[in-house]
Amino acid sequence: MVEEKQSVSVRGGRGVVRTEATRPSSLSEVSIEEESRMLTHIGELDRVLGGGIVPGSLTLVGGDPGIGKSTLLLQVCRNLAADGRKVLYISGEESLRQIKIRANRLGEFSDNLQLLCETGLAVVEQTIRSVMPDVTIIDSIQTMYDEEVSSAPGSVSQVREATNVLLQLAKGLTVSVFIVGHVTKEGTVAGPRVLEHMVDTVLYFEGDRHASYRILRGVKNRFGSTNEIGVFEMKEEGLIEVRNPSEYMLSGKPEGASGSVVSCSMEGTRPILLEIQALVCHSNFGIPRRQAIGTDFNRVNLLMAVLEKRLHLQMSDCDAYVNLAGGMRIVEPAIDLGIAMAVVSSFKNRAIDDKTIAFGEIGLSGEVRGVSMVEQRVAEAAKLGFTTCVIPEVNRSYLKPIEGIRLIGVRTVRDAVDLI
Repeated sequence: MVEEKQSVSVRGGRGVVRTEATRPSSLSEVSIEEESRMLTHIGELDRVLGGGIVPGSLTLVGGDPGIGKSTLLLQVCRNLAADGRKVLYISGEESLRQIKIRANRLGEFSDNLQLLCETGLAVVEQTIRSVMPDVTIIDSIQTMYDEEVSSAPGSVSQVREATNVLLQLAKGLTVSVFIVGHVTKEGTVAGPRVLEHMVDTVLYFEGDRHASYRILRGVKNRFGSTNEIGVFEMKEEGLIEVRNPSEYMLSGKPEGASGSVVSCSMEGTRPILLEIQALVCHSNFGIPRRQAIGTDFNRVNLLMAVLEKRLHLQMSDCDAYVNLAGGMRIVEPAIDLGIAMAVVSSFKNRAIDDKTIAFGEIGLSGEVRGVSMVEQRVAEAAKLGFTTCVIPEVNRSYLKPIEGIRLIGVRTVRDAVDLI
C-alpha cells in the first residue's frame, strides 16, 4: 500500500489540438472515410492491428519479462524507418549501447530511427514536440517520471499521468505511440485499470519465455477486430512470423497413439488446428487427480461428468490429464467434442485415425450443438490433408460437400464415441 498525495497543479500547453469547431454535429455530417494506415511489413502484427498502424493512435503492449516485446517493437522501428518514416525510440530501461547490441542482431537500420534514453516526462514531451516523429515507442510506461507528481515512478499516479500526456500528444500531433507495459503475476498490465480504457489498442504478448513460440493477441482495438492473433517464433535474428499456425501446432504429432485427437478453434477469422492429448489411468489415491493444460479445468470436469452419466463410463476412480499441444490457450466450446473423444480414446486405449478431425460443443444432456464458421474449419482441415471430419449434425445438414474430405454428422456424444 502506497500513500498517494493529492496535488493540484495547473498545466499549460497540454491541451488536445482540435481541428474542428466545438459544436454538435449530426450523423449525416460525419465523414467515415477509411483512415490511412502505416504498414509494419510484419503480416501477423498488421493483422492484429486491423490492417496497420493508425496515425494518432495509442497502443499498449503488455507481456511477461523476456517475452520479446522490445524485440518486436525494434523490428517495427526498423521496417518503418526503411520506408522513410521518422521513428523515435525512447527507452527508460536500457542504455543506448544495450539497444545497439540488440539492433545489430536484427540487421541494418536506417538513420530515420532516433534513440533517446530518458525517464523524465517533461523531456520526453519536449523531444516529441520538437522531433515530430511519425511513430514513437515508449519502453516502458512504468519508468516515466513526472516531477510534478509526488510519488515514485511506476505508481498509479505516475502511470496515469504519463499515459494521459502521451494520449494528448498522440491525438494533438497525430503521432502514433506504442507504450510497453509491465505485467503482474496474474498476467494483466500493472498499474490502474483505467490505463487500458485510455488507449486505443491493447496487445498482449503470450507464451513461455523458454519456448520458441509467441502469440500476440489483441484484447482491445478501436480500429479493428479484437479476436485476431498473431503467431511468432523466436529465433536468433528476432521474431519470425508463423504464417501457417495449424501446421506449426501439429508438428510432431504421434501416429497411432491413443488419447490424441485433432480439433479446430477459431481465433478471429483464422481457423487453427491443434492436437488435444488426454491420458486416463487408474488412480492409486482415494481422490483421483484431474489436470488441464491449455483449456478450462472446470470444462474438462464437466465433460467427464457427461461421459460418465450418458455413456456409463466408470472414470470416477481414474486420474485424467488433458493437454493442448503447442502451448495454445483455448476456451472456445467448439473443442468439447475433441476433448471428449480424446478422453474416451485414452480410457479404452483405442487410437483414432490420424486423418480425422473433430469439433463441436457438448451440452449437459450429451447432445452435440452446432458451432460457427464451419466452412472455414473444414477447408483448413482439407488443406492440411485430413480426410474425415466429425462435426455436429446441425452443421452437416446445410454444409456443402467438399472434395477430398468425408463429413460425419453426430447428434450426441455417443454417436461420436461409437466411431472410436
